Amino acid sequence: MFLDYFALGLLVFVALVLFYGIIAIHDIPYEIAKHRDHPHQDAIHVAGWISLFTLHAIWPFLWIWATLYRPERGWGFVKRQEALEQQEAELESDMAQLKAEVAELRAQLNRMQGDS
Repeated sequence: MFLDYFALGLLVFVALVLFYGIIAIHDIPYEIAKHRDHPHQDAIHVAGWISLFTLHAIWPFLWIWATLYRPERGWGFVKRQEALEQQEAELESDMAQLKAEVAELRAQLNRMQGDS
């Protein structure tokens, strides 16, 4: 008789742990989105709750959606383009400086060859 109640208690405990575990797992993409200050974090949260009814079939896509955005570079396109343009401007200024130094060195070399 004791083992029957123990087995029933164990079944209830396992069911509760699974139930709350699934609810805790569904919220992971929302927590990622909230941590990254994602512009669509509310939509990700709602979609996470909807994924409970689809047996978490859309949950991997929510994870991907939440991790695509980063606050320091956005979606990875616009700010990256700005960074590339800035890097290009720096390289052009470095190249102009190097050209000036090469011209100066050539002039010095021509003077040295003219003296000898």
